[in-house]
Amino acid sequence: MFDRPGFDSQAVLVSLDFGEPGYAESTEELVQLAQSARIGVAATLRGRRQKPDPAFFAGSGKVDEVAMALNAHGARLVIFNHELSPAQERNLEKKLGVRVIDRVSLILDIFAQRARSHEGKLQVELAQLEHLATRLVRGWSHLERQKGGIGMRGPGETQLETDRRLLGKRVKVLKDKLARHANQREVQRRSRRRANLLSVSLVGYTNAGKSTLFNALTRADAYAADQLFATLDTTTRRVFLPAGGQVVISDTVGFIRELPHTLVAAFRATLEEAVQADVLLHVVDASSPTRNEQITAVNAVLAEIGAAAIPQILVYNKIDLSGDFARVERDEYGKICAIRISAQTGAGLDLLRSTLEESAAATRIQVASSAAA
Repeated sequence: MFDRPGFDSQAVLVSLDFGEPGYAESTEELVQLAQSARIGVAATLRGRRQKPDPAFFAGSGKVDEVAMALNAHGARLVIFNHELSPAQERNLEKKLGVRVIDRVSLILDIFAQRARSHEGKLQVELAQLEHLATRLVRGWSHLERQKGGIGMRGPGETQLETDRRLLGKRVKVLKDKLARHANQREVQRRSRRRANLLSVSLVGYTNAGKSTLFNALTRADAYAADQLFATLDTTTRRVFLPAGGQVVISDTVGFIRELPHTLVAAFRATLEEAVQADVLLHVVDASSPTRNEQITAVNAVLAEIGAAAIPQILVYNKIDLSGDFARVERDEYGKICAIRISAQTGAGLDLLRSTLEESAAATRIQVASSAAA
C-alpha cells in the first residue's frame, strides 16, 4: 500500500490514444482535473495503442517511459486518463514503486475535497466506498489468511471478508441516510407543485458557468470558480420574473465525459432535481471548441438518470468570450430552443428571464388544460 498523496503533489499523467474522437480534449481535461485536485503536473505522456494491455494497460515501453519521467521529476504519483482494473493498478504500482490512480479515482478525490453539505459528503463517501469495494485486495496478500473470530470478525473469516462485510454495512447506512434526504426533497417538490411554480434545473458540462448564471438570476452567493466541479451541492432558489410571476430554479453538479457510474448512482438523489424539473436550462460554454461533444456528454448522463424527455433549452453562455451577441432562437414551431447570454457581464439575462416567463405561462396553460379534462 502507498500513502495517499497530499495537496500539491507532483504527478506524471498518462493519456493513451485508442483512435476515439476527442482524445486531445480529454487529455487537456485530465490536466485540468489534476489542477482542480491541487496536484502539480510534472509531465504528460501520450501514446497510441490499438487496445489496452491486460496487465499494465499501457505497453512495457510506455511503462518504462513513465518510470523515467518519475525519476527525472521526483514525482510520486501516476494518473491514467482511463479507468484501470484493480489488477492493472496493482501491477503498475509494483512495477513503478509509486501510487497509481485512474481518472475515476481522481474525480472522486475532487468530489471529496469539494463536498460542503452533509448530503454531499454522504454521496461522495458512498461513491468512494463502492469504488473501493473492487480494490480491497490491493497489496493485502497477508489478509487472505484465516484468523479466529475476534471482535467483529466471524469464525474462520479472513480479514478481507471482514472488511467487505463492514464496508457493506456502511454502504447500507449511507444509502438509508440519502433516502431520507430524498424524501425531504420530495416533500418540498410537492409543496412547489401545489403552488403551481415552474421548476427549472440548470444542467451542463462542468465549468460551463452554471453557478455564475444561478447567482446572476437569483442574487445568491453559490460558490463559483473557473475550475472543474466547483459546485457539487444542489442549491434551490426562487426567481422573480418581470411580470410578477415566480419560478424555482436549482443549480446541479456539472457533468463530464466518462463520468464514473458510481458517481452518477451516488448523486442520483441530487440529480432528481433535474429528473423532476419542468424545464432544463442546458448551460453550454459557447467559447469552448468542443461544445458539441460536451452537449452530447451531458445528454448521455441525462438519459442515464431518466431526464432525456424533459423539455430543454440550450443556454449558450460566455458569449463575451466567443464574440457572439445576446439573442433568442426559436424552432419551426415558434418555441424557444436556444438563447445566447453572458452570465459574467449580464448580457442577455433579460431575455432569459422573459424565456422563463414564457415557459411558466405555457406550463400554467398545460396544467389548466389537464385539470379541465
